[in-house]
Amino acid sequence: QVRLVESGGDSVQSGGSLRLSCALSGVPRDTYYMGWFRQIPRKLREGVAVINSDGYTNYADSVAGRFIISQDNTKNTLYLQMNRLRPEDTAMYYCAARRLRLGSWSEYGLYNYWGQGTQVTVSS
Repeated sequence: QVRLVESGGDSVQSGGSLRLSCALSGVPRDTYYMGWFRQIPRKLREGVAVINSDGYTNYADSVAGRFIISQDNTKNTLYLQMNRLRPEDTAMYYCAARRLRLGSWSEYGLYNYWGQGTQVTVSS
């Protein structure tokens, strides 16, 4: 059984930092992308960052230079280091896994497995 469990969400002030973690279990070996998405009410889920099985990363323009995605395979954990946080980063953050290589990394409909989410709130 595949399980993705996020943690690390919190309330912080603008300019602060947080590190999100996603504990992984049962993820298939042919998983190609591991990513972070975020969502606010009444909006579509937005791709934040992704890392593929070769270690290459991609970021949304809105977070490039501020967020860093990484994966510790020995601990089966995916991370998202978020720096210089802004109020517009406020959202529920989800980690996700996907087997399909084709298609945009940020297309949430192509991801096979999702965590339950962790809330990040940034106040001005």
